[in-house]
Amino acid sequence: VQLVESGGGSVQSGGSLRLSCTVSGYSVNDNCIEWFRQAPGKEREAVGVRNSLGATTYADSVKGRFVISQGSDQNTLSLQMTSLKPEDTAIYYCAATDVVLSPNNRGDPAQYKYWGQGTQVTVSS
Repeated sequence: VQLVESGGGSVQSGGSLRLSCTVSGYSVNDNCIEWFRQAPGKEREAVGVRNSLGATTYADSVKGRFVISQGSDQNTLSLQMTSLKPEDTAIYYCAATDVVLSPNNRGDPAQYKYWGQGTQVTVSS
């Protein structure tokens, strides 16, 4: 299983970016795929998750601004980010698991076996 993130970059506050997570050896409908981010000096935190049925949940900090959606095929998951803030600056990762996670276990990086290399998002004020 391999995951590759793309689409990161630098934007000004209030701008938008669309990240993609392309998976191989896996389908976005197999199990949960979750987006995480890690800012310098901070722990990795959950951004949002999509389960195998397509349902999504988001961290309070991004709710209403970020949307996870499936791409045109079963191998791509997107993270549309709008109204970006400087505090959204981080490396963004997608992660997948080959076990079914209960809702309580989602959001925990330790539950995910497969990770992409990350893509940098920088938001300037």
